This record gives sequence, C-alpha cells and structure tokens, in this order.
Amino acid sequence: MMIWNTLLREYSLGLFPEEALNLYKLVFHECSPSSVPSDSFTFSFLLKACANLNQPIKGTQVHAHIIKFGFEFHVYVQTALVNMYLICGCLGDGVKVFEVMPERNLVTWNVMITGLTKLGELNIARPYFDEMPHRTVISWTGIIDGHTRLNQHAEALTLFRRMTMSEGIKPTEITILAILPAVWNLGSLDLSHSLYAYSEKTGFISSDIRVTNSFIDTFAKCGCIDSSFRVFEEISRERKNLITWTSIISGLAMHGMAKEAVKYFEEMEKEGFKPNRITFLSVLSACSHGGLIEEGVGFFEKMVYGYQIMPDIKHYGCMIDMLGRVGMLEEAEKMAMEVPVEMANVVIWRTLLGACSFHGNVEMSERVMKKILEIERGYGGDYVLFSNILSGVGRFGDAERVRRLMDERKVLKIPGLSLVDQEISRI
Repeated sequence: MMIWNTLLREYSLGLFPEEALNLYKLVFHECSPSSVPSDSFTFSFLLKACANLNQPIKGTQVHAHIIKFGFEFHVYVQTALVNMYLICGCLGDGVKVFEVMPERNLVTWNVMITGLTKLGELNIARPYFDEMPHRTVISWTGIIDGHTRLNQHAEALTLFRRMTMSEGIKPTEITILAILPAVWNLGSLDLSHSLYAYSEKTGFISSDIRVTNSFIDTFAKCGCIDSSFRVFEEISRERKNLITWTSIISGLAMHGMAKEAVKYFEEMEKEGFKPNRITFLSVLSACSHGGLIEEGVGFFEKMVYGYQIMPDIKHYGCMIDMLGRVGMLEEAEKMAMEVPVEMANVVIWRTLLGACSFHGNVEMSERVMKKILEIERGYGGDYVLFSNILSGVGRFGDAERVRRLMDERKVLKIPGLSLVDQEISRI
C-alpha cells in the first residue's frame, strides 16, 4: 500500500497528474473491486490530481469511488473533496460536501475559506470565517486576501489589525504579501514602513525575495521612491530577479523619473536578465511621461523585433500616448490603426482624442470621435471633450449639436472623484 500511494502521490503532485488517474484506472480494471488497494491517502492523492488538472468531471468520478469504498465521511478525504471542487470552480458541490461533513478539522475550515475567497465568494466565506471555532494565521490570511482581491482595502486592514493586535497572531510572509495591496491602495506610507520593519525583524526581507520586491512596489505606490531605492539597493546582486528590476523601473516610471528608469532597464540587461512584457510596459510608460520619444520608440522596436514579444493593448496605448503628448498625432493615429482588430478597444482612441484636444487638431478629432462612437456611445466624457475641441476653434454650432446628441442619447458625464488620505494607525 505504501509503494502504491507513493506512486500516486508523486504523479498527482508532479508534472503528470493525469498519470495518477491512469494508474488507478489500470489497477481498478485489472483487479476485482474488493482487491483494489485504497485508503484515505489513495483518494486524497487522486483528488489532488483532479484539482491540478482542473477536471471536475473526473473528480466527480473519484467521488463516486469514495462513496463506493466507504470513505465518504473520512475527514481527510472530505477535505480533499472540498478543495478539489472549489479549485475547479464547482462552488455548489464544494459547499454541499462541507455542509454534510460530520467532522471538520482546522484544515477543512481553511480550505473552505481560502477556496471561496479565490473564487471571489467573500459573502459566503466571511460567515464561515466568523463561525470558525479556532482561527490560525492561515485563516486570517485567507480572509484578508479575499477582501483585498475585491478591493475592500479598509476592511482588509481592519482584519489585519484584529489579527495582530486583538488576537496576537503574528503574520507570516504570505500575510504580508496579502495585505500590501491594501496598504498601497490606501496610500498608507506609515503602515508600509511599520510592516517593512517587522519583515526585517522576522527575516522575511532576507529570506523571501517576493516580500522584498513587494515592498519596492508598495513604497513607490505610497509616494516614497526613496524608500524603494533603499530597499532595491540593499538586495544583493545574486538575489535580484526580473521582478526586482521590473518593480524599481515601474516605480521610477510612476514618479516621472524617466531617465533613471531607462538607466535601470539598461543595467538590468547588462546583468543578463531578459525583460518581459511587464518590464517593457514600465519603461514605455516612463518614456511616455518623460517625453523620451526616441528611447520609447527604440524600446518598442526592441520588444517586438529583439525579444520577439508581441505587444498587447497596453503597449500600444503607451506608444499612442507618448506620440500624442509631443504632437506626433499622425504617427499616433497610424499606430492606433495598426492595432489588431481583436485587440483594439475604445481606450486607445480616447487617448488619441485627448491628444487632439491638447494640440487643437479638429480634423483628426472628428475621425477619432467617429471611431469611438463605433465602439461605445454611452460615455459622456467623449462627447464633452469633443464638444470642447469644436468650441475651441469657434465651431459653436457643431459643439451645441454634440451636446444635444448627448442629451438625446441620455448620456451622463460621470463626475470626478478625489481620494482623501486618512491617517491609519500603526500596527
């Protein structure tokens, strides 16, 4: 039995989980049902294979065998069933198995909560979390991650404070990774520094490059590029990876430090790292906001022809924005027309319309507005901007007609919003 389960385990957790199912099927057909070697581990490994393959139908077939061989109320097997169904997106089946379990252990509860949050079902996960008889750092991390994923950042921080201050549970590196998006979305620099100090003290910074990279990104998004620099420079050359370099380049782009972003990109290449599409997007954004047209065009060509990376809509958007900012409207329009049909969206044309407004190109704005209306007619900002372009050159009658068209189509302009930074207490 041990050798049999070891084989299933290696297959289910390895590169070829399908082989675990094939092996079980082979033995099942060659032996009589009563002589098929099986225990709780056997079915747990088979369910893991189904989860890794994202094959809920095969998982259901294994579920039938679990019932047939009398393991339907075994806590480890039932926990593996819940996990398989949730990973495969079968919410109803996962909840049903969980609800009928006569016994649940801590792993069962954690599997249920993390599985639901990854499916975005926070409204179901939160009552289960509140009902838990005992919560560990895994439980807290799962529910915090769920709130962060659904952009409920203030609640994520509230839960984090409850965990650390009220419950006295120390966060792990995974907890830190889960809470940092909430921190930078709320712009809490003080909390960023507190978490960094804690991560240094616990050794997360020196042991987990993912945490270090996340702090480079977080500090930049909280407005402190100096702290990003400090974290980056303290990482040894051997530990830096592509994400480390991309994070600092992205941070520099965010802060308008275009020349520095280009410099770090070039240093990264000298270190032997091959940039990916995110790295190129970061440096293109830097060139766009910094007016480095020649460098930006060079990076775009390097991405396409040097690294054989096909641009996506964000890369095209950066290039159109970059060319539009400096008045190269014909080149920007040409690039917009070259965007593949299956990829094109209204954002690139809105970007170009904004450039037409800034540079007063009415003729092109009419062509661009026509493209926008072919894609979407319900966004008020397009009509207002186009009307303002027409008014700017004295075509008041045409501008009024655009406004009337906006009213006839009952299009509303969404009012702008401001973010007020509120002080968030330290941990």
